[in-house]
Amino acid sequence: MHIVRFTRLLALTLLMLAIPAASFAGIFVSVTVAPPPLPVYVQPVCPQPGYMWTPGYWAWSDDGYYWVPGTWVPAPAAGMLWTPGYWAWSDGYYRWNAGYWGPHIGFYGGVNYGFGYGGSGFVGGEWRGGGFFYNSAVMNVGGGHITNVYVNKTVIVNRTTVNNVSYNGGNGGTRSAPSPVEQRAAQEHHIQATPEQARHETAAARNPQLLARNNGGRPAIAATSKPADFSARSVVPAKAAGGRLKPATMHASAKAMPSAPRAAANAPRSPANARPASNNHSVPKPPSTYAKPAAANLQANRGGARNTGNAGGSARMPAAAPRAENHTLRPFAPAPHAQSQPQHSNPPAHSAPQHQQRASNEHEGR
Repeated sequence: MHIVRFTRLLALTLLMLAIPAASFAGIFVSVTVAPPPLPVYVQPVCPQPGYMWTPGYWAWSDDGYYWVPGTWVPAPAAGMLWTPGYWAWSDGYYRWNAGYWGPHIGFYGGVNYGFGYGGSGFVGGEWRGGGFFYNSAVMNVGGGHITNVYVNKTVIVNRTTVNNVSYNGGNGGTRSAPSPVEQRAAQEHHIQATPEQARHETAAARNPQLLARNNGGRPAIAATSKPADFSARSVVPAKAAGGRLKPATMHASAKAMPSAPRAAANAPRSPANARPASNNHSVPKPPSTYAKPAAANLQANRGGARNTGNAGGSARMPAAAPRAENHTLRPFAPAPHAQSQPQHSNPPAHSAPQHQQRASNEHEGR
């Protein structure tokens, strides 16, 4: 009898845990107008060890594009890295490819989000055993409350031309295609966006000042220290818009959009659909909240080299993780290596982050 009750309770618990993930999937649409350029903003200080940076991005609601501020979030499990989502032009529409957590960084459209995400890979830090170590050359870790740090300035590439484009393909988009390494990463076990990330996007969708039509591509809340914390002490405003906001983008809305194909689900990318030209993903359409937006753009699916180090360290992450997408998450098995300067597998190919995004000052970004 006790076993039966325990089994039923366990099943109910698992069902309740699955509800946020299911609601996060939402309904999906496609957009005919390109998203705005990424704004210029400073990265806030990492609030505590174990938090990972997730870049800001433009999401879509019935009232048009709105900005989801960049923020620090706890990783769902040790060894997990965040691959940002990205917009891609395909078959006459801009479609959103949702981000995801995985053991390696996958393809994110060649979009230079800054702060270690320079268009390919991630150079902002690495896992060493159960602790995440931050590369303070590109990540803002503050004045000493985080001790798991190292400095690797070799990953910084200074460029005179700064590109704030926020989408792949189409007119004016990036021309990147998935590398073999990124295609292999697409086949790995992934974890969709965490409940904190979903709550963060929902809060952004309900904030009218984050609509592109209201901020002109320069949101007053460009980044936050923690998810959904829009209080004054946590907020970092955009220093500038990333470029001129076209009138069509400024006034885009669901009512102004021509009919577009819909999809039933937003599955993770696979090698068959990883290239932008064959991308069949649609944009998550939020449920009715403020102006009918919501948190559905994050679900499971710039920088340079990928991380390879996995030495011992502190700031261990919780073992529990959100529901994996029809997969069993493989246990993180760190490879032995030296505690010294981390090594990266590929040469960097991104604009100079240096704690920045689209600007020359320290810790500055879109």
